Amino acid sequence: MTITVAIDCMGGDHGPHVTVPAALDFVRAFPDVRVILVGLTDRLLPLLADRADPRVLVRHASEVVTMDESPALTLRTKKDSSMRVAINLVKDGEADACVSAGNTGALMAISRFVLKMLPGIDRPAICGILPTLKGHAHVLDLGANVDCSPEHLLQFGLMGASLVAAIEHVERPTVGILNIGEEEIKGNEVVKRAAELLWDSGLNFVGNVEGDGLYKGAADVIVCDGFVGNVALKSSEGLAQLLATFLRQEFRRNLFTKMAALVALPVLNHFKRRVDHRQYNGAALLGLRGVVVKSHGSADVLAFARALQRAADEVRSGVLARISERFAQLQPIQETA
Repeated sequence: MTITVAIDCMGGDHGPHVTVPAALDFVRAFPDVRVILVGLTDRLLPLLADRADPRVLVRHASEVVTMDESPALTLRTKKDSSMRVAINLVKDGEADACVSAGNTGALMAISRFVLKMLPGIDRPAICGILPTLKGHAHVLDLGANVDCSPEHLLQFGLMGASLVAAIEHVERPTVGILNIGEEEIKGNEVVKRAAELLWDSGLNFVGNVEGDGLYKGAADVIVCDGFVGNVALKSSEGLAQLLATFLRQEFRRNLFTKMAALVALPVLNHFKRRVDHRQYNGAALLGLRGVVVKSHGSADVLAFARALQRAADEVRSGVLARISERFAQLQPIQETA
């Protein structure tokens, strides 16, 4: 089986200078994939000179979605944008997945309009990966839905558990809900009601998870609304940058600390690899009738290639079928209730 990934090459902070080299690295690393590079051909083709590969195709798109454009305006007016064309390739069956580092709001709006939602799912959710003491955790939603009902949070839990079960072959992944305390009485009414629904869902629900539990590995899947999830994600990224800066400053303080840095270099390099956010790049837009992965806008070549790998993993693992099957099982229960 050959997996085809459509790439919005114009999206992100760096555009083709990152997306094209990452696509070429991705194709070289995985013999079962091919890519369709979507964008302005006069900017893509020079980057492919002397690097011809039959598994690398180019599709022209005459427009570009900028990072600060209105999602609604983009949806109405830019029907030949690289983002829209890449998503259309998934809809038409020419590609199995789409990856973009572009405007998150526009990607969500266009994906939802073009691909539609899977049966039983009201809203798509952004699901990302965070490192933990036990490995990593999948967290959703990370910003697509600021206001959520208890039923939406239940759907996020079902989708996240289906994703982890498919990709990581965990039969019953643990699911928790992000809250201000572990006790059942904690939280607002939406979170408390969502917890009740999750307890009754048949999922391997472990209850409330506090903020520090994200990194202790309290659950394989952590559910929250997009407002809380995005704040947690950005705070985590900021803290990682703060600690890295402090470490560099301390090791450069004087001659003795510089010598200590040389001795500690192997440990520091290993630590850097373990917490390198680029290894976790690529957030799945779950709930759509197609695989769409959002890369961080500032991703470099290594990080964007990781997002491409994540998209291919979702296709190989049959994530869409797994989610559809889970919600099909849930439907009779909802109708009976």
